[in-house]
Amino acid sequence: MKKIFRPRDLNLKVYVEDTDFQGFVYHANYIKFFERARSEFLQDNKISQKELRINNLAFVVKRIEVDFLFPGRLGDELVVESLIEKKSNARMIFKQDIVNRNDNKKLCSGMVEVCLIDIESKKPKRLPDDLLLILDEDKLNE
Repeated sequence: MKKIFRPRDLNLKVYVEDTDFQGFVYHANYIKFFERARSEFLQDNKISQKELRINNLAFVVKRIEVDFLFPGRLGDELVVESLIEKKSNARMIFKQDIVNRNDNKKLCSGMVEVCLIDIESKKPKRLPDDLLLILDEDKLNE
C-alpha cells in the first residue's frame, strides 16, 4: 500500500517574465513552478534548505518527466497541485500538475524524483526525521 501525502497547493500568476515572445509560458518555467511548490512544501514543514546546506546536505533532482498539455498565457492564474510518495528513506516522488484556475484545464503534468545527498560525497543520505514523520503518518491518503 503506497502512502501519498498531499501538501497545500501553490497559487501563481503568469507575468511577462514568465512568457516567451508569443505570450505563452516558456516551457522551462513550468519546471521552476514545480520547484517553487516543492520548496514551499519544505518551508511549510519547517525543513530549512539553508540549514541542510550548512550540514553539507542538499536535495537534488534525480529524474524528471514533463508533459506539456496546453499553453499558459500572460495573466493566467495557475495552481501547482502536488502529491508526494516516499520512495525510500532518501527519495521522494513528486507528482505535480499545473492547472489554470480560471477554467480548471490542466496545462502541464510532471513527475520529479528528488533525493537527499551529501554534497561532498554525492551519496544518498536519510531524509530528515521530521520529513519522514510527515510522509509516514497514518493520515496519508492512498
